[in-house]
Amino acid sequence: MSRIINPDSAGKERTQLSKGIVLAVRELARQADTGPESRDMAAFIALALSQITQGIDASVAAWEKRGYWVKADRFRMEWLWAETYANKMKTAVLADDWATIAVTMTQVAAKLGKINVPAGHRLGRPWVGAWKKINQ
Repeated sequence: MSRIINPDSAGKERTQLSKGIVLAVRELARQADTGPESRDMAAFIALALSQITQGIDASVAAWEKRGYWVKADRFRMEWLWAETYANKMKTAVLADDWATIAVTMTQVAAKLGKINVPAGHRLGRPWVGAWKKINQ
């Protein structure tokens, strides 16, 4: 029997969400004023960060099964900031606090600074409909 490979792993999802966050931060920084699309982008950042946080345990499960406790703990500590910023961003988005959104957005951008999203990306606009999703 051969090995089963899951092409939709938590790591791949985390990479796609991180690229989407970088793209949303880039587009949100270009916005002159706040509108429905700006709300969608800010809500997407909050939702994507919380999704990344949920995928961390799935990522380290294999390491823990093999006894790589230090590696698993380092990875958790490396992504610990995501939950804090997700909660901060969600609270700011629901309160319509654009000053906090701007500060949190720059902090998230600094954490994801190594991620490169080329100009000819195929991500589209992943933030469309995020405002409705965060209000549910």
